[in-house]
Amino acid sequence: MRVLKINDLPEKPMDTATPIAGWKGGPVSRTRQTVIGEGQSENFRCNVVNFRAGATTGWHVHDCDQILVVTAGRGIAATESEEREITVGDIVHIKAGERHWHGATAETPMSHITVTTVGSKSIH
Repeated sequence: MRVLKINDLPEKPMDTATPIAGWKGGPVSRTRQTVIGEGQSENFRCNVVNFRAGATTGWHVHDCDQILVVTAGRGIAATESEEREITVGDIVHIKAGERHWHGATAETPMSHITVTTVGSKSIH
């Protein structure tokens, strides 16, 4: 068993993402804090992703289900048919193959924990 504190996890810059057309956010700026990294679990990967105000993931698809748990701020989770505001304590379940994006609102940063399966891919 491991017990971790989010504030103790080192933050590493993430690659850029294609901004959402019409989104009023600025340049995409995100960091990642690894909770369960490659080789630490046979089943899951887990990270905390921190979004600067207005930053998003860009549209993408996973080949596995994805779970997001909002830990700070306010954000948006969107599919091609729905857009929802998300805030601390919200849990988002995105099905494999569902085209979506998520990120911070233009006014506030947002952090969430993301869980996916080992070996899964994200297609942008």
